[in-house]
Amino acid sequence: MIDLRSDTVTQPTAAMREAMLRAPLGDDVFGDDPTVNALQERIAQITGKEAALFMPSGTQSNLCALMAHCERGDEYIVGQNAHTYRYEGGGAAVLGSIQPQPLVQNAQGEMALVDIAAAIKPVDCHFARTRLLALENTWNGHAMSQDYLAQATGLARRHGLATHLDGARLFNAAVAQAEGGSVTASVRRIVDHFDSVSVCFSKGLGAPVGSALCGSRELITKALRWRKVLGGGLRQSGLLAAAALHALDHHVDRLADDHALAQRLAQGLQGIAGLSVRSAQTNIVFVDVADGRGPALLEALKAQGVLATGLIGLRFVTHLNVDAAGIDHALACVRGFMQAPVGGATEGLKRSGVY
Repeated sequence: MIDLRSDTVTQPTAAMREAMLRAPLGDDVFGDDPTVNALQERIAQITGKEAALFMPSGTQSNLCALMAHCERGDEYIVGQNAHTYRYEGGGAAVLGSIQPQPLVQNAQGEMALVDIAAAIKPVDCHFARTRLLALENTWNGHAMSQDYLAQATGLARRHGLATHLDGARLFNAAVAQAEGGSVTASVRRIVDHFDSVSVCFSKGLGAPVGSALCGSRELITKALRWRKVLGGGLRQSGLLAAAALHALDHHVDRLADDHALAQRLAQGLQGIAGLSVRSAQTNIVFVDVADGRGPALLEALKAQGVLATGLIGLRFVTHLNVDAAGIDHALACVRGFMQAPVGGATEGLKRSGVY
């Protein structure tokens, strides 16, 4: 099976499993799991923040950040399609009593600066208190520009707002923008704009579980309490932290391989009639299919051992468990389907030699 649904489907490598087996353990709720502590120190150092907190998921990491930055009745400004607003169960409102103020985004995930400024509420008892601006990087596979990050967070600071980055694929963005230089330096250039950042280990980095919230010691102290309230206190979680440490040591630079495979896929799809390709800078490729044939294409691909998703256009995500041969097979399957007459996709696949 060639699974291009998401980079969350990655399996731990043999070396990562060995690192998990060898990890020294303690009880993290007591704060004495040495592997968790080592991971938190390491990711705080990489991001240039004072402290970090290991979390079971990126959703919990983002929610703890929002609840640490804001109080009940406060508001955060966020994109209307951002993960924290649209895909995390409304946790900020449901559990934090924090009002989201969603704004329109462009294709790069950017909210217009004028819209952000207009959304900031005056200090008045009639309004929720605007406390936080939340951005997301990467955005649908695109690394947000440094200019926009600087302008948006600068605007927030001038209005007294804190800033949070949902950096689920932060390292993908950093690798894409490293331009031959240090990836850690590229991470810092992105993260320095923000008061806090959530970093996911279980996507392109290939760990089975886990994210980290990084920020000031004061913020992380608040987040620790909320992690406990939200049920995120774990015991011998060094088993999981060891996988994340292994990923930081061995899986960061290789993200460039995933980006190259995504470009191979995008370039192969661009010449196929009936497809409109939104190629990405990193490891995600979105494709629009003409004539409403997207669901049928997904089913045809599945029948040939290729999995993708179709929630917002067809989405293909490359990762460490995908190789060039898998990408070429996926391309052949797509080409066979699209070249067949409507209703005759099976024959097209047969002619392509992949059925």
